[in-house]
Amino acid sequence: MVAHLVRLKLTLLRNGFKRSPWQLVGVILGGLYAVGVLALLIAGMFFLSYTEPEMARMVVVLGGSAAFLGWALIPMMATGVDMTLDPARFVTFAVPMRQLLLGLAIGGLVGIPGVVTLVAALGHAAAWWQHPAALVAAVLCAGIATLTCVVLSRVTTSASTTLASSRRFKDLSGVIGIIPLVLLGPITIGITEGFRSSQDFLPSLTEGLAWSPLGAVWAVPGDLALGNWGAAAGRLLIAVAFLAVMAWLWKLSLARALVTPPYNAVSRKAGGKLGWFSRMPGTPAGAVAARALIYWFKDPRYGASLVSIPLIPVAVFFGLSQAGDFTFMLWLGPMIAFLLSFGISADIAYDNTAFALHVTTGVSGRADRIGRVVACAVIALPATVLLTVLPFVFIGEWHLLAPVSGVALGILLTGLGLSSVVSARYTYNVPLPGESPFKTPPGSTARMMLVQLGGLGVLGLLALPEIVLALIGVFTGEALWGWLALVVGVVLGAVLLVVGIVLGGRWYDSRTPELLQAVAKNK
Repeated sequence: MVAHLVRLKLTLLRNGFKRSPWQLVGVILGGLYAVGVLALLIAGMFFLSYTEPEMARMVVVLGGSAAFLGWALIPMMATGVDMTLDPARFVTFAVPMRQLLLGLAIGGLVGIPGVVTLVAALGHAAAWWQHPAALVAAVLCAGIATLTCVVLSRVTTSASTTLASSRRFKDLSGVIGIIPLVLLGPITIGITEGFRSSQDFLPSLTEGLAWSPLGAVWAVPGDLALGNWGAAAGRLLIAVAFLAVMAWLWKLSLARALVTPPYNAVSRKAGGKLGWFSRMPGTPAGAVAARALIYWFKDPRYGASLVSIPLIPVAVFFGLSQAGDFTFMLWLGPMIAFLLSFGISADIAYDNTAFALHVTTGVSGRADRIGRVVACAVIALPATVLLTVLPFVFIGEWHLLAPVSGVALGILLTGLGLSSVVSARYTYNVPLPGESPFKTPPGSTARMMLVQLGGLGVLGLLALPEIVLALIGVFTGEALWGWLALVVGVVLGAVLLVVGIVLGGRWYDSRTPELLQAVAKNK
């Protein structure tokens, strides 16, 4: 049965390659990236062997503890990542618990993350090649650490099986998960400043982690290299006990997940209220706009964009605080317009099979394009105007408001028009409705990058006239150029928006069956 589960994982991966050549391309690119990272890591471990053992031990303990946290938290933050062997899929099969546990554990190593973790864990032994006892212990601890990583991820996966069936849990976890990613810069700056202000912080943190389940297994080789045999034996016991406890918890949570069916809470919301449908005109375009706005406010795949709007200024502010010059904050408006306007370029792909509603009701391409543009503009236009004007309130430089506003409005209008064309012509796999916005569907990475990078490049070219005029106004100080940038941005952007809606509508009408077939395949 264990071998059968491993073969099942391999078969699913192989069939995925046959289903989509883009998945094969994505795996090859991911594999090449992983090989490069591993080469750098092993080289770093080798050079680290020439430093003091205390330094090598500190680096290994901190890096290994971070790896444990990643394997434990990522399944919670990104539900749906590599769920080909999801425990919930085995509810109807009478698989013996011991064999299921072992099969799922080995299956967790099949794939780029598992292989990278195993090789990286073994590669850290390069830091101890000058100490034979530590080298042997490092290889042994690498196996314990890799198995612990897999078990940690499976504990969180099986423990969250019931929670993940709740739509509210999925929505909140998907939206909240974007916060640390957007604020990664400020978080990194804060940690760096903390390290600089306290040189004793890292050694004390290492000692604390070395006696914790997160870092105990990684500290054993370093203790042997330093001659601390008693401490090494104690930490090895902690590591083995931690693995045993996690395996026991995994067994309990998996048993519960296999016998407790998932459920969804019953909605108690009173009926009779149409929400956005009562606020939009009773036309096809109005109906499309209302439905799209419901997506924007209730679908976590769109909610991630809404959450990032107030976080991006915070990230930019902390980034500029290191240089002490906050002038770049004046260009927040164009930056937000650039990001939000292209946000509807995958609208039809996000609809998935719900796009059949547009097909069966005979919504015209022009009405569909207008509705989606209006829905995005309801959010993007106020956000762009607010983040264009607000920095001037604090920084001043009001003479730059006209050129900056011209660039922001021009990019917003042009981007909406370009997105109307792209979403009707190019589709790619996206996370399914109800899934985490972090999930990368098989075979989508390469095509998604080509479409998005190409679209953003075209957007920059189309908005080049107002950008050039604005830059001339900024560098020359002549107000006339700034006002010309504002006029050109609004007028040219409006023209390109209309052209995009018309052209996108024509492509939509001519490709409606192909669009439905394309989005229906992503299931």
